[in-house]
Formats: sequence, structure tokens, C-alpha cells
Amino acid sequence: MPRYPDIPEIELPLLITGVAGVSGYNAFKYYYEKYPGQVIGTRREEYWPLSGDGIVGCDVTNKESIVALCQQHTFRSVINCLGTCKLKFCELDPIMAHRVNVQGLDNLVSALQQNGSGDATMIHLSIDLVFSGKDAGKRYTESDAPDPVTVYGKTMVEAEHILLDRMPQATILRISLPMGPSFSGHAGAIDWIQSRFKNNKPATLYYDEIRMPQYTDCLNKLTHWLLTHPLTGIYHAGGVRQLSLFQIAQIVNLVGGYEPSCLIGCPRIDAGPMPPRAGDVSLDSSRLQTALGFVPFDPWPLQDKYVPVDRSWHLAPPANAPADSVITGSLKLLDSVLYNNPDR
Repeated sequence: MPRYPDIPEIELPLLITGVAGVSGYNAFKYYYEKYPGQVIGTRREEYWPLSGDGIVGCDVTNKESIVALCQQHTFRSVINCLGTCKLKFCELDPIMAHRVNVQGLDNLVSALQQNGSGDATMIHLSIDLVFSGKDAGKRYTESDAPDPVTVYGKTMVEAEHILLDRMPQATILRISLPMGPSFSGHAGAIDWIQSRFKNNKPATLYYDEIRMPQYTDCLNKLTHWLLTHPLTGIYHAGGVRQLSLFQIAQIVNLVGGYEPSCLIGCPRIDAGPMPPRAGDVSLDSSRLQTALGFVPFDPWPLQDKYVPVDRSWHLAPPANAPADSVITGSLKLLDSVLYNNPDR
């Protein structure tokens, strides 16, 4: 885990939106353990199975609901993990995607400003899919113009503009794939891939969609630091390793001990038009690292032995493979090295 200097106490109370997602769920667990009774996490009102101390049903697409919450608590810190990221659903229902990803953030900002929290320290999680990835090998910087190929990416760009205009002191972090557990077991990249493998169903992933995943363990430490050392504007916060979606699925397949034949690889062009797929959306995070003075993320996965070396890596190891390179996959191993940072 990156070694942070001592982090001062954050200003409280803290609001974390979108706790049904991977980033929000893990952020809420992290902060509520540190500040019990002073952290509020929101999820959709109808998503009642996700409940517990500090979690409230508050749909930010409902203005009255979020205004009432901000009247009840004068939030001094906010981490916005709100968003619907299901690519196909966003393509099929762009009005819904806009309502959640754009109007939801607009409602949140209005509610904060109306109730004495307009100057709260705000961190907003955006995404690498604001870019198309059409230029393989390119690492996007903050000065590159967004050119998303999906409705999801387009709405996330709109959300960024709202925050830049209405809450200019906010920190906008463009992240990649947050790797950690979710409440439902279906909300994240590992979750979806696992859901196919554990039922012996095929999972088709792409050789040429490149992401830079990061452990939520590391992301939580980064947001904690930024709540006490705020930065203004947009910063890229990609992980350390560049991995294709196919490579990520290889890792889940082998580390989880699943049937190798369930994994199918192909280029994006063979995936069909729905939803559109981005290419290499690797982020250049050097600006953030310079501002921090250190690298905020460990590689995902942490150990090199779990990184594919070719497209057959997840298959049975050669008979002459060194004993220390052979991976005996299991759910316990997957949990300890993929969902969680072993160095935490």
C-alpha cells in the first residue's frame, strides 16, 4: 500500500453517494469504521436490502429527497460515487442515464448549496470512458478533449462540466476499474466475470479494450488524503498496470480456479454495435502524482505472478513450470489478492 504521511482528521459529517456501487460501497465501509455515526451513505430508496447504520434511502434524482437530507445534515465533506455505469442499459435508455448521471449530480450540488454546504470539500469520481481509446498506445492527459463513444461516457462528461461550473473547488478524479467487493456481488468487473464462470457460462472479453484498474483499498486512502489536502479541477487517477479486459478475465479465471474453457477472447470489432466499446483508454496520472508527491496506487493485481504473459496463460501450466509459478486457484485466493490489496 502506498505509504501516506499522517492524514489529519477530515471535516465531518461526510456524505458518500452511490453506496450500491463498488467505489461507494467500499468507501462507506472504510470511512464509517473511522468515523462511526458521522458518515451518511445514500442508495436508491427501493434498494432496501442494502441497509445498516449510516445508510439511507435517498434517490438523488428526487430533488426533495436530497434537499431534505442536506437540511438534516450540514455536510462538510462529500464523496460522490453516484452513477449508472451499465453500458447497454445507458445506450437503450439515454434519458435514464442523463437523469442519474447528470441531473442527479446537479440536484446534489443544488441541495448542498441551499443548505450551507456549498463550500464543502467535494470529491467526484468520473471515469476513463470519457475517452474513446481510438489511438492504441496513447495515455490520455487532462488536456486531451473527451470523445466518448458511449452514452455513459457522454453523461459523465456532462457531469464533470456541471461540477466545474457550479462547484469549482471540487476535485474530479477520473478513475478506471475499481477492484473491490460489492454488496450485491454483481456491481463490479470481477463480479460480472465471476458470475459467468461460477455458473460455467461463457464470458467474452476483448483483447483491445485497455484499462488501468485499481484496488478500492488504495482509492479509499487517496480520497482520504484529498479530503484533507484538496486539489481543484480534473485529475487522472488511473492504476499502475495496463490490462486488457481479456487479461483481467484471465486473472479472475485462473486465480478463482474456474474452468478455462469458459473464457472467450475477441477483438472489439467482433463484439457487435451494442454497446459501443472503447479501445485503449489508459490514463496518464503523472499530474496527480506530482501534486501528491507519491504514487497513490499499488498495481492490480499486486504480485507479478498473477499477471498474464500470453493468451494461454490461464490454461494448464506446462509440465516443466517452476513450482513457485503454479497458481492453485480458489475463491479464497481470489478474495485475498483481487478483491483486496494483500499489502493493505
